[in-house]
Amino acid sequence: MTIRLYDTNARQIRDFVPLTAGCVSIYLCGATVQAAPHIGHIRSGLNFDIMRRWFEYRGYDVTFIRNVTDIDDKIIAKAQEQGRPWWSIGYENERAFNDGYTALGCLPPTYEPRATGHVTEMVEMMQGLIERGHAYEADGNVYFDVRSFPGYLELSRQDLDKLLPAGDGEAGKRDPRDFALWKSAKPGEPTWATPWGRGRPGWHLECSAMAHKYLGSAFDIHGGGLDLIFPHHENEIAQAKAFGDEFARYWVHNAWVTMAGDKMSKSLGNSVLVSEMVKAWRPIVLRYYLGTPHYRSMIEYSEEALREAESAFARIEGFVQRVVEKAGVVEPSAEVPPAFAEAMDDDLGVPQALAIVHTTVRQGNSALAADDKEAAVARLAEVRAMLGVLGLDPLDPHWAGEAEKGEDLHGVVDSLVRLVLDQREAARGRKDWATADAIRDQLNQSGLAIEDGPQGPRWSLGPR
Repeated sequence: MTIRLYDTNARQIRDFVPLTAGCVSIYLCGATVQAAPHIGHIRSGLNFDIMRRWFEYRGYDVTFIRNVTDIDDKIIAKAQEQGRPWWSIGYENERAFNDGYTALGCLPPTYEPRATGHVTEMVEMMQGLIERGHAYEADGNVYFDVRSFPGYLELSRQDLDKLLPAGDGEAGKRDPRDFALWKSAKPGEPTWATPWGRGRPGWHLECSAMAHKYLGSAFDIHGGGLDLIFPHHENEIAQAKAFGDEFARYWVHNAWVTMAGDKMSKSLGNSVLVSEMVKAWRPIVLRYYLGTPHYRSMIEYSEEALREAESAFARIEGFVQRVVEKAGVVEPSAEVPPAFAEAMDDDLGVPQALAIVHTTVRQGNSALAADDKEAAVARLAEVRAMLGVLGLDPLDPHWAGEAEKGEDLHGVVDSLVRLVLDQREAARGRKDWATADAIRDQLNQSGLAIEDGPQGPRWSLGPR
């Protein structure tokens, strides 16, 4: 068994070989908490939650760090716009992010450090960089000297001479492409004391310092969205390696959620807030929608795509419910089917793994139709094992409250559908086949599948 991952730095899929046998260390760039999260933000958390779950299934001891950037230019700007303290903006949105992660079933990180809690580590790293000739102070600012580090831009494959200025608005740079590690104090902004005067950290420095503190000088996997490759991850590498760290050995990046071809972002006004989405859609359906495409594939947001995800998950959930009704709760298998494992080992091939789930569901439904209880139970055990890895097992305690709400809604829908089915049965009783067929067709068009059995008709959600 070998897990293989696409390494952005190598531009190829590589066998995963951990630094420490049986252990995996992961650092994920988490939330910058200037505003509430949209589903594009949460997608990254979901993708790496599935990665973590798969490593744990394969027997690894996982240390998973997901940071919180609670101070940066955007947070300060929002605070000034709204006339609120910067820390109030950050904490409110940090809670919104955690609510979103929890709602969609993400496991909590091993540690979730805040940038503002690690200024001491940042100062120590800057001192080391200055001593090694990779950074310099100018008017209370501290800059990284990009020409001092030969490996700069290897991750993003850019030409330094063609690179635009860093654009952080600070003065005193030796080279316009040098980037800020520390920004000197300005009126109305939060500041911390340093040997170079009061100021605040630059965005890139935060992650290098926190990764070093929690994972040491070398760790296995650094993750984040594609948009972070440059400048953020490129600058992280420069800081950490110039300081003397080996830093991350694998770089894994998830693709975006787009709308009309553009990356979903607050600045474009095309974001869909998680807090609103969970009111309109069941969180487990949102997890299915965001978590089941391959992590390196773009997701084009649309309500039609969400409805397709809802119908696809309903087919899985319907099978689970029918077997439970017939045989009671079935425990998951100890192992997932080999084809599922093979797909997940190959760069977390969730779409291919999900195809095995649906195939197993179809086999289980066939067993139910043949009244083969033993085979149906065996298939459900396999389905639950696979869904558990994906965080989509409807019988998992996490989804219990949602299941209860779903049962309430199911009861209401069932009563309404029963009225229509009674009319269909009455039409069949008087041999009015045209009316009976018309009712069934209308129910099918509404997204309901009708099965006629010895105990009468039964409905379930079907494909739309």
